[in-house]
Amino acid sequence: MKLKSNVAVSDSGFVFNAATGDSYSINPIGQFIFNLIKNGATEEEVIKHILKKYSVDRPTAEKDLYDFKKILESYKLIDTTNE
Repeated sequence: MKLKSNVAVSDSGFVFNAATGDSYSINPIGQFIFNLIKNGATEEEVIKHILKKYSVDRPTAEKDLYDFKKILESYKLIDTTNE
């Protein structure tokens, strides 16, 4: 999973897609996941970081990542060509 190069996020959770001009707001866990993806973390690494930082079980962490990934895909913010 890789973010498209024209996508940026601010410290306040504001996501901007420079290619389309679209912008979105994400909550703190979304921002946490977004930054992990931005820094090249694999899905398994993201899940491990969620488990370490938040008091959730593995199925919840996996669902959070899956749901967030679907949102990123629907807004065309991640590159899914190499999956």
